[in-house]
Amino acid sequence: MAVLLLGSVYILSGKGAELAAVRQQEDRIVVLDPGHGGRDPGKVGVNQALEKDINLAIAGKTKNVMEAEGITVVMTREEDRGLYDENADNKQVQDLQRRCEFIHKTSPDCVVSIHQNSYSDGSVRGAQIFYYEDSVEGKRLADCLQEAMTEELPEGTMREPKGNTSYYLLKKTDAPLVIVECGFLSNAEEAELLTDNDYQTLLARAVCRGVKGYLES
Repeated sequence: MAVLLLGSVYILSGKGAELAAVRQQEDRIVVLDPGHGGRDPGKVGVNQALEKDINLAIAGKTKNVMEAEGITVVMTREEDRGLYDENADNKQVQDLQRRCEFIHKTSPDCVVSIHQNSYSDGSVRGAQIFYYEDSVEGKRLADCLQEAMTEELPEGTMREPKGNTSYYLLKKTDAPLVIVECGFLSNAEEAELLTDNDYQTLLARAVCRGVKGYLES
């Protein structure tokens, strides 16, 4: 899958070009958005793990689990790259804009943006879900994920979902969208978990279960 620029119009090639046909055959389409990528590493863990790599790993596992459940999944990126031009004056802004454009063109049933958190206090830990404060569907998606992740993840690793009005993706996207902060890379124990293959698979299953609950409710 790639995003191509023709004049001022973005089109999708590869898997994205088949979305219209897919939509006729399959009503459930989910966009998974692994945050950051390329020159933007995101947060850096106390174990030196990069958020961009963890995001991509968890999103890839989530895609596999969802597809096994019959859900069509499209990812904003499937490799270590950003959605920006190398000569862009503000790569971060262009990257976010193109993620939003990708989501709008895909017209998914919902969007899950995968991220990792960090805080100055190394004792803080736990997964947390953010949704657009004024979005009824966004909150419903967040609640479904909250329930699934609370049941799937070890006790003490969940925080309450939180409404937000400042995150760019939440503000600029029409589809129900949540940002899943899977844990804190500033917490030594959690940073190790987030780089563990089995724990990443557990997170993927939890996200899939939450999304499936949302789609079927």
